[in-house]
Amino acid sequence: MDADPTTPDLALLTGGPLVSSAELETSLGWTLKAEGLCRDEVCVLVPDRDAIERDGLVDVVAVAGLLDRPVAHDIESDVVAIGAPRASRRGALDDLLAPDFVLPDLDGTAHALSDHRSKKRLLVAFSSW
Repeated sequence: MDADPTTPDLALLTGGPLVSSAELETSLGWTLKAEGLCRDEVCVLVPDRDAIERDGLVDVVAVAGLLDRPVAHDIESDVVAIGAPRASRRGALDDLLAPDFVLPDLDGTAHALSDHRSKKRLLVAFSSW
């Protein structure tokens, strides 16, 4: 399934998990309507609106769950990251195509994944914390 370039697949919200309906549409491309969560002509039923609405705001963590999207909420910094939909993630696995990215080497020289086309690559990621 190809991603629609006019709607975001990934979202990073810095104001916490509660957003206005306008922010929900801007950040994820979904609108909360009487029918449920809607994007274009697709609507997802919301079985319990009280589970996703609080004081006129929408809980994006609950919305991500309804949309079957991975979510991480760092409570200390009040940042919420929402991943791509399952179909996009599955498509990437089926296609075995990694998105192009640029990372620096130990000397600070930038290298793009696309610089190494038709070569076998091994990417090792680690963290000291």
